[in-house]
Amino acid sequence: PIGVAGQIIPWNFPLVIYAWKVGPALACGNTVVLKTAEQTPLSALYVSKLFHEAGLPPGVLNVISGFGPTIGAALASHMDVDKLAFTGSTDTGKIVLGLSAKSNLKPVTLELGGKSPFIVCEDADVDKAAELAHSALFFNQGQCCCAGSRTFVHECVYDEFVEKARARALKRVVGDPFKKGVEQGPQID
Repeated sequence: PIGVAGQIIPWNFPLVIYAWKVGPALACGNTVVLKTAEQTPLSALYVSKLFHEAGLPPGVLNVISGFGPTIGAALASHMDVDKLAFTGSTDTGKIVLGLSAKSNLKPVTLELGGKSPFIVCEDADVDKAAELAHSALFFNQGQCCCAGSRTFVHECVYDEFVEKARARALKRVVGDPFKKGVEQGPQID
């Protein structure tokens, strides 16, 4: 065990990333202090309550909610946190890394924003490629670090691909996410 594992999770996949961070830390015998995103604290708070109801001793799993510049910074710079894991933007990751280094030089694991490529080769099924590129870009309203936000298309199929990708994007149904057939609702920020 490392000791106290500080963890900062983002708003866009609050339950999945909670599980990715909390499960291994607890399985390795660590205690956890987890900071939720200020936009999505409820799922982490609820699952942590279930852990406690199942018999996890008090103080082993601790969840705090609040804003990054205050709560996140306090967690990253705290001398009693032995390791920090952060998922979020590259700019914030740099801040978290700096704060961790200035305190007790704790090890830090960063999962930061990316620019995932989507590559369409000259022998691709262009209809399928346009649909897959659309899904890669707009999954979770496009608000995730692995969105296919860079599309590289071979020049032989470029014009056809652009036409089909554009047509698919124009058909995207935006509206109330609770209504049937709606593909995209409001953005977080």
